[in-house]
Amino acid sequence: MSERAHDLHIPLPALGWTEFFAAQLEPEELALAPMRIATVHRARMTAIGEAGPVRLTLPPRLGTAGFAVGDWVLAEPDTHLLIRRLDRKALLQRRTEGARAAQLIAANVDTLFIVTSCNDDFNPARLERYLALCNEAGTRPVIVLTKADQVEDAAPYHAQAAALQRGLEVVAVNARSPEAAAVLAPWCGPGQTVALVGSSGVGKSTLLNNLADKTGEEAQETGEIREDDAKGRHTTTARSLHGIKGGGWVIDTPGMRTLHVSDVAAGLETLFAEITELAPGCRFRDCTHAHEPGCAVQAAVAAGRLDPARLDRWRKLVEENRGNTPVESGPRGNRTVGPPKKW
Repeated sequence: MSERAHDLHIPLPALGWTEFFAAQLEPEELALAPMRIATVHRARMTAIGEAGPVRLTLPPRLGTAGFAVGDWVLAEPDTHLLIRRLDRKALLQRRTEGARAAQLIAANVDTLFIVTSCNDDFNPARLERYLALCNEAGTRPVIVLTKADQVEDAAPYHAQAAALQRGLEVVAVNARSPEAAAVLAPWCGPGQTVALVGSSGVGKSTLLNNLADKTGEEAQETGEIREDDAKGRHTTTARSLHGIKGGGWVIDTPGMRTLHVSDVAAGLETLFAEITELAPGCRFRDCTHAHEPGCAVQAAVAAGRLDPARLDRWRKLVEENRGNTPVESGPRGNRTVGPPKKW
């Protein structure tokens, strides 16, 4: 947490509190203290409220699995006993292989900084996975290109990233330079919350230290990408909320080696808008855009208006999402969730 979190009084709007959360309070809850989750561990959680950082007291038999960094909760002002979690405005989550429940990444994030470096770590297919997750959560994505100062020309990386989604914002920074905070400042104003995601070693911890002005013992440990295989080593091991110099908040996350898509159908439609818009022109309603006659998508590929590699990646993600997404069944109001369909 930053020095700002240790002030005697932090106005709730400065923590990201908005009318969306205030409207959820019941009359009998007005005496409770709204607090924002700063860290989540297996058996304990910390939060930041108007009086600064506290360790929350958990009710008996309440675990921490259903909470994410960035969540808003209500607690007793004196004992810090957690009473309940408020509904989220946005939730970033992912499904890990073999897990029954989704892994919560961060809650109530306004902007997601998807960090990648201008070297072998740059991978359009992986960036598309992050974008699908971000779109589904209702969070604004920004691609942050690091190590741009270490290549002869960063323009090709910028162009490839910008082409991944309509209207996608892309910025290039030197994560170690003080100017990086200025470049990212438009998304880091008072009360705004950003999160950093990306592979290990691309500069997330360095960016966080820069944004939060962390030095010395307060700074997050950083690790460089290995030169032989462009792979990074994990330095961030847990998610945490930190104050930003510009008045906002940043959530750091551990590097993700794999990112499986699940339950992100709407996010994929936004990501691949050019395919989504062409599909209604296909002869068959359930067209797979692979071999059917009268396929408007394949016609666009043949005419050079759609990159075939982009279509291949769309197909892979749609099939993966379909296979990983639990299926609801049963009458309305009494639905049960079963395993994903096998195709």
